[in-house]
Amino acid sequence: MTKRELVIKSLEHHQCSKVPYQIGFTYKVRQQMAKYYNDPEFEEKLGNFLYFVSWQREGLWKEIEPDIWEDHFGVRWNKTIDKDIGTVCNQVISPENVDFYQFPDPDYVFDEKVMKDSLSHNTEGCFCIAGIGFSLFERAWTMAGMENLLMAMVVDKKFIHKLFDRIMEYNLKILEKFCNFDVDGVMFGDDWGQQTGLIMGPHLWREFIEPRIKQMYGFAKSKGKYVFIHSCGKVDELFPSLIEAGLDVFNPFQPEVMDVFEMKKRFGSQLSFYGGISTQKLLPYGTVQETRDQVRRLLDEIGKNGGYIAAPSHSIPFGAKVENIAAMIEVLQNQ
Repeated sequence: MTKRELVIKSLEHHQCSKVPYQIGFTYKVRQQMAKYYNDPEFEEKLGNFLYFVSWQREGLWKEIEPDIWEDHFGVRWNKTIDKDIGTVCNQVISPENVDFYQFPDPDYVFDEKVMKDSLSHNTEGCFCIAGIGFSLFERAWTMAGMENLLMAMVVDKKFIHKLFDRIMEYNLKILEKFCNFDVDGVMFGDDWGQQTGLIMGPHLWREFIEPRIKQMYGFAKSKGKYVFIHSCGKVDELFPSLIEAGLDVFNPFQPEVMDVFEMKKRFGSQLSFYGGISTQKLLPYGTVQETRDQVRRLLDEIGKNGGYIAAPSHSIPFGAKVENIAAMIEVLQNQ
């Protein structure tokens, strides 16, 4: 079977001869592993099962000052410390300008040539995913400020409904474009959680976020695409609602904030999981043998009857032991 076929078999909850896997790295760790393997192209040899397609026009991000980057929404990111994402350092939207603030033009942002070229490089027959990062809540707080957004969700609901609607409308136009291409799944990125629960709480999530993800997930499903969500933190109380909304795959599936084995028992027949390998405890603090044992357990128990893509519970952050990362890779590759 091809990698794509194995992923689909797993997402359809069938036992696979090999559990699909995906390994990603943050900037510093990628450098460390290239040095460890003495191979700057080591990532190409990992055997990953997923292929994330590019679709945005090149040059949307501009470095306006040293290590200060502005994205196509006008949001500025300070990358002096965090080279991967950065820290928001301005505010572009408020109740006063939410009606007329100019969003990017989807016809300009989406580049058909970039999409076609990217798809042509999926030479290993991987399961192909197109992603919308910062797809609702995250996009809103980067534009309005986290504190401003959370306060307005209580005291200025009209503003937040308008802002979320505008973000959703933009996303739907982008979705319409890339869902017409030969991609297998759509991944929405939107962190709703922290270590102990939802950032905004369940009631505000249901008021502001749930109705809009139903529309976005529903559109992707209507085009025959599998729906993924990446949402960090303890958000497992939302699993029934996410399943009802049409979600197929939950990521990053963090063992630090939820019992991944219990989640598999409770929701594994309706939901697939992508992640599960601890980046907060196991990879930075475990031993090589503990890493091997835990990865094998995840493959055996979470991977039973399909519904699993094994992966670190996030792109591996700085601080993880290179020997543990190598042990994880070895177990995944040698199933």
